[in-house]
Amino acid sequence: MAKLLARVAPWLPLARPQPDPEGPWSFRVLGEEDTRDLWAIVAADPVANVFVASHLESMGTAAPSFSGGEIIGMFRHNELRAACWAGVNLVPIGVTDETGAIFGDHLGRSGRTFSSIFGLSEGVMDLWSTLEDYSAEPFDVRPTQPLMAIDTDPLLAPAPDLRFTRPDELDRLLPACAAMFEEEVGYSPFIGGSDHYRRRVASLISRKHSLAAFGDDGEVVFKAELGTVSSQAVQVQGVWMNPDHRGRGLSAAYMAGVVVAARSLAPTVSLYVNSYNARALAAYRRVGFEQVDTFATILF
Repeated sequence: MAKLLARVAPWLPLARPQPDPEGPWSFRVLGEEDTRDLWAIVAADPVANVFVASHLESMGTAAPSFSGGEIIGMFRHNELRAACWAGVNLVPIGVTDETGAIFGDHLGRSGRTFSSIFGLSEGVMDLWSTLEDYSAEPFDVRPTQPLMAIDTDPLLAPAPDLRFTRPDELDRLLPACAAMFEEEVGYSPFIGGSDHYRRRVASLISRKHSLAAFGDDGEVVFKAELGTVSSQAVQVQGVWMNPDHRGRGLSAAYMAGVVVAARSLAPTVSLYVNSYNARALAAYRRVGFEQVDTFATILF
């Protein structure tokens, strides 16, 4: 009966929003003084939070970066409960079903623009549940992407021809990188010019984060990047097999080589993959990857 009265008589006390007994949430851009508290959230899941862990290790602070990225903190009683990297992308950290919708509404009201949202599925999708009211229409929402990891040697012998790419091989590698990008996100990375994407690939090569195998004709057979690296985990990105070499069972041995290279930098290697990509999932499992959680990605 109380619910019925609340619907027809919104002025009654039962119909009014009740104050949260724990008090209101507050938000602000994190600074140097918040670094330790942010680390506590990140360290609770170093594999899922490798993006922000890498940032903290390289910058040494939670304060805004020189490139314009910043981390928004969500507080209650002056305690940092959750956070979100806000730059070209949004990356929620420690966001749950308790905080996601409230955080998404705050980000939406701030008027921020971004090209993607990615991270643990619970945080991304709960954030999006309210942020979508303020946002442009995404061209793809991928709510279920298995997050896979391995912290041992691979189960297979690595492919002997996989190696780090050299700076002089940039022009040979770039078409493969662009093909992977277009397959994955649906448009060319060269839209608006090629300089930015070219510099990104060149940077991966110079840091020895780019691995590839080349055929006798010099064409790329397989390639992958150690996209995000922290002291605890490496997240592999940009995995691509040349279409002319697919269906031969080659990718697992190449991925075994990627694992060996990545584990020289950190003990755990991870990646996330679209749930419908059965062939890739089977190859990763052959190498020894196991699903440890679920990611989600929203692309604009």
